[in-house]
Amino acid sequence: MSSDTPPFQTIAIVGLGLIGGSVALAVRERWPSVRVAAVDHPSVLAHAAGSGAIDRAVQRIAELGGTDLLLLAAPVEQNVGLLREASAHLNPDAVMSDVGGTKRGIVRAAAALPPATVFVGGHPIGGAERGGFSFARADLFRGRPWVFTPDQSAPAHAVERLFAFASGLGARPSTMDAGEHDRLMAFLSHLPQLTASVLMEIVGEAAAADGLRLAGRGLVDTTRLASSPADIWRDVCASNADVIGVALDALIARLTELRGNLGQGDVVEAVFVNAARWRAELMKGRE
Repeated sequence: MSSDTPPFQTIAIVGLGLIGGSVALAVRERWPSVRVAAVDHPSVLAHAAGSGAIDRAVQRIAELGGTDLLLLAAPVEQNVGLLREASAHLNPDAVMSDVGGTKRGIVRAAAALPPATVFVGGHPIGGAERGGFSFARADLFRGRPWVFTPDQSAPAHAVERLFAFASGLGARPSTMDAGEHDRLMAFLSHLPQLTASVLMEIVGEAAAADGLRLAGRGLVDTTRLASSPADIWRDVCASNADVIGVALDALIARLTELRGNLGQGDVVEAVFVNAARWRAELMKGRE
């Protein structure tokens, strides 16, 4: 398939938040001929239609009609609940995917769909600290990973089309087992989010508004994620609670060790040395 040929001629996006809205904008920029329909609340749809991101706006999945790609972009638990209804609105040889931050639950639920339904779990890793269509960007996925989690029943041609779709939007697609995806995301994404949010809550309550005026860039940079929307993260935590718990336990254990050894320079130094080493690894190729 040529990179100029759209892998899907029609797509429908259920949920026009940051990710769903950014997909719509990116498709419009990359493949203007592709017809984009969306399901969301009237005010969100009006904003998206006014910006030219979508061609059709409907408030219920049943109003969509057939589509080549149906992308579930609501919060994680809502996506799972919408699977069966959404599967009834696909064209022959169509594909359904999602953009949720956890994958085990929806992959399990999709396994119970009629055999003719093609579902491949997906997670574009290109978020931002604020959610909603107002913060959507056509370049959100450029240079960023887009992980797909096909099970053994997923046809190779469906994965190939999704790879072409993600690549066309500038992302770097790959595949991964759903369980391994959720384990990694617990440490790479979910733990940092919860840590930043709890840190900001504790600091804010201790310093209050006047005290926060004294804060430097360290606190500002460290707590950037604390502006993230609670509704998205409530579902992520519920759907990945077991491995998030493991990640939190590891953090709590290290903080407890540090708390008991604040006067021991070697313990404090070890934390900083190890952190700097892994930070350098994290930043390779990013600066």
